[in-house]
Amino acid sequence: MKVEDLEIGDVVYAAKTITDDGSIPGGVEGTLLAEAGTRGVLTLIGHVEEEPERSVFLVRFEDKEMNLGNPIGCWLEDLTVEPKLVN
Repeated sequence: MKVEDLEIGDVVYAAKTITDDGSIPGGVEGTLLAEAGTRGVLTLIGHVEEEPERSVFLVRFEDKEMNLGNPIGCWLEDLTVEPKLVN
């Protein structure tokens, strides 16, 4: 299965470390939002107005206590359907 085939409520994982790029209202650019391999749940799928062919995925990632955090907008390349294996 690919990220593009997922639906709201499906589990995803951060494919790489995700940081605030300055687009989160009230956020601080460079703040860690999700480490690579962090599990999350897909809450919304939308498109960028300026680039309607590009999907944006709203994801709530788990914190260390397994609580869901605030929704974060992610690009396709930020997500994977397979957990990252830690050696």
